[in-house]
Amino acid sequence: MSGLRHIAVIDIGKTNAKVALVDLVTLSEVGLRRMANAPLRQAPYPHHDVESLWTFILNSLASLNRDQRIDAISITTHGATGVLVDAAGELVLPVLDYEFDGPDRLATEYSAIRPPFIETGTPRLPLGLNLGAQFFWLEKRFPTEFARAAAMLMYPQYWALRLTGVAANEVTSLGCHTDLWSPWEADFSSMVDRLDWRRLTASVRPARDQLGPILPALAARTRLDPQTPVFCGLHDSNASLLPHLLSDEPPFSVVSTGTWVVSMVVGGREIALDAARDTLVNVSALGAPVPSARFMGGREFSQLTKDKPQDCSGSEVLAVLTGKMLLLPSTQQGSGPFPHHAAEWLDADGISKGERFAAISFYLALMTATCLELIGADGPTTVEGPFARNRLFVGMLAAATARIVIASEAATGTSIGAALLASDQPVTHGKGERIEPQTDPVWAAYVTAWRAAVDAQG
Repeated sequence: MSGLRHIAVIDIGKTNAKVALVDLVTLSEVGLRRMANAPLRQAPYPHHDVESLWTFILNSLASLNRDQRIDAISITTHGATGVLVDAAGELVLPVLDYEFDGPDRLATEYSAIRPPFIETGTPRLPLGLNLGAQFFWLEKRFPTEFARAAAMLMYPQYWALRLTGVAANEVTSLGCHTDLWSPWEADFSSMVDRLDWRRLTASVRPARDQLGPILPALAARTRLDPQTPVFCGLHDSNASLLPHLLSDEPPFSVVSTGTWVVSMVVGGREIALDAARDTLVNVSALGAPVPSARFMGGREFSQLTKDKPQDCSGSEVLAVLTGKMLLLPSTQQGSGPFPHHAAEWLDADGISKGERFAAISFYLALMTATCLELIGADGPTTVEGPFARNRLFVGMLAAATARIVIASEAATGTSIGAALLASDQPVTHGKGERIEPQTDPVWAAYVTAWRAAVDAQG
């Protein structure tokens, strides 16, 4: 693999889809194509627009390859998404959107057969956030179509199948709160056998396996070399974690920010996870269990700042801190560390647009700090993705955790991590800016006030 330098990374997020060209020598993005990603709200249920995504992927590969020869392709996607295909690799049912509430209609029946938290490290989540609940609902609701399925694939490997014709699965997506995987046994969960689904499970391959070259017809369409290798791929939050697993000394934490803000701890304090507060055990690309917690922070930020300025002055920041203008959880209920709390503002009468932005940034940082505390975080915290560029977020996160925060320089940490699947060289990636905890007591006082107000919510 040492001759591979420019890696095209297909990065399918819940809100945006990207194809990034990553230079493995500089560990930087040298090309990027992007499109908005939204599910289709049409029969038979809300589902992912895979054909529009497929057209975007192929067009992006062709465009990037015109600018710089693509040496290999890697893939990363959001979690809680799986695909049922027939023997020819065609969909037997549309790819269900995990925010659809259909699986909740069988919640009692599903909860009775799902494995316990102690087996899978997976909490019971609403909607389709447990992938097993999606497949259970699909089998009950569409038995004829489900019976045609020859393989049950995770989302990154669905795109790998379309690119190579090779069906596979991989542990980072299988281990992403699916109920399908036991991270300590490194095998499918007892429920998979109980429901006779093991016969549908494609072989589990390492994330860095080459599944094959790109299919000849796709090579012709994109003008890529017909021998361009395609790697198995991995879950997006785990892609953000991978560079640190390969280069950093534990203990450390990584916060991957996108639609979801996912906190992951390596070598942290031993702590009992609380399944009721959206803590879980992910599985790293190296196959190891990773204590994790998350909340829908990117979605909250988008909703709270829609059509509003995303900037503020120093005096507005100080006014928020000294005035204890607080936003309390949760604007997105049903998940996160406070899934049943209703959002509210405190001491925010007459708040300016800039002050509102500062308070929102602080809220997201304090939610993230809560997630890190719940999973025993220790050592420095690296923030990947859009929130790394929010100075108020990283500053408050350092204050709330009393530990160093590193704001990653990479525009898309997931893309860099996914590209590393194609590398066999030592990783020496740029760390980004180090943010020391604030020494001004007004920051610590704000943290204390927010936590006390959350406790008072009950």
